[in-house]
Amino acid sequence: MTLLRRTFLGIAAAIGLGVTPALAADISEIRIDFATYNPVSLLLKKEGLLEKEFEKDGISIRWVQSAGSNKALEFLKSNSIDFGSTAGAAALIGRVNGNPIKSVYVYSRPEWTALVTRADTGITKVADLKGKTIAVTRGTDPHIFLVRALADAGLTEKDVTLVLLQHADGKLALLRGDVDAWAGLDPIMASAEVEGGAKLFYRKPENNSWGVLNTSETFAAAHPDIVRRVINIYEKARADAIKDPAALKAVLEEVAKLPEPVIAKQLERTDLSYSRIGDEQKATITEAGLALVKAGVFPAETDVKATVDQLIDPSFTQGLGQ
Repeated sequence: MTLLRRTFLGIAAAIGLGVTPALAADISEIRIDFATYNPVSLLLKKEGLLEKEFEKDGISIRWVQSAGSNKALEFLKSNSIDFGSTAGAAALIGRVNGNPIKSVYVYSRPEWTALVTRADTGITKVADLKGKTIAVTRGTDPHIFLVRALADAGLTEKDVTLVLLQHADGKLALLRGDVDAWAGLDPIMASAEVEGGAKLFYRKPENNSWGVLNTSETFAAAHPDIVRRVINIYEKARADAIKDPAALKAVLEEVAKLPEPVIAKQLERTDLSYSRIGDEQKATITEAGLALVKAGVFPAETDVKATVDQLIDPSFTQGLGQ
C-alpha cells in the first residue's frame, strides 16, 4: 500500500468518511518490528506465524528491528512500521510528545532495567551517583527508571552527567570505563552482568513498566480487523513461548548473538503470563508519568491520566486470557 493510500484511509477514518470495510482492509503489506527486549516477537518471526496467517489475503510481512523503545517510537511516528514494541512508560513519553499511538497488547511483564556499575567504582546506592557520569538511552524505560531512582534519592538529572547512547553502546562505555554507571536493558544488561562482571546496584521491579505493542491511531481506525488478527497471532506465539521455553531461549540466543547463560538471566526476569491490556497497565504507566512530571521531565501542566487514557486501548484484547 502506498503512503498516500495509507494517509487517505487514516484521514478518512479520523473525520468519519464512509470507508467501507473492504476498502479499509485493502492492504498489501504489514510492517512490524522485532526486538531482543521482546522475546515473543522473535519467536513470532522465527515461526512465520504472521506470514501464514496473511498469506491467503495476499498480504506480505516486513520485519524491522528496533534497538530500543525510542527507535520503535521513531519508526511509528515516521510511518515506517505499523506495529512497534516499547515499554509502556516509553509509549507514554511518545504520546506526550505528540506521537499519536495506541498501546493495544501486552507482550511481557519484565524486570528488564536496573542501574548498573562496575565493581571498581565504589558505587553501591543511587545517592553515590551525584557528580557521576551515566550512560542512558533517552525516551526508554531505563531512562524513566533512572529519573525515578534519582528522585527517590533526592537527586535530579542536573546532579549527574548523562551520556546519551543506545543501549549496546551504553554497555560498552560502562565496561570500558568511559562512564561510571549505566541504565541497562536486557539482554544487553544480562550480558554485562554475566560476561563483564558488572553489578546491578539498584533494582526495583515495580518501576519497570510493561512491554506493550503499539500501533498508530490511523492504522487502528482504518484496519481494526488487521490489528485483531495480529494480536491473535501474537497470542499464539506467546503460548508457544510459554509451552516451549527451550525454543524461545534458542531463538533469543540466535538473534541476540549471546550465550545461553546470558539469555537464561534475561528470561528469568521476564514474565510472559500477561497479554490483556487495561487498568493494571494504566495504573503503572500513570504512576511513571506522574513521577516524570514531578522530576520536571514532563511539563507541569501535563494531564497524565488523560494522556494514558488516550494511549491505552483495551478493546483489541477483550476476551484474551490474563
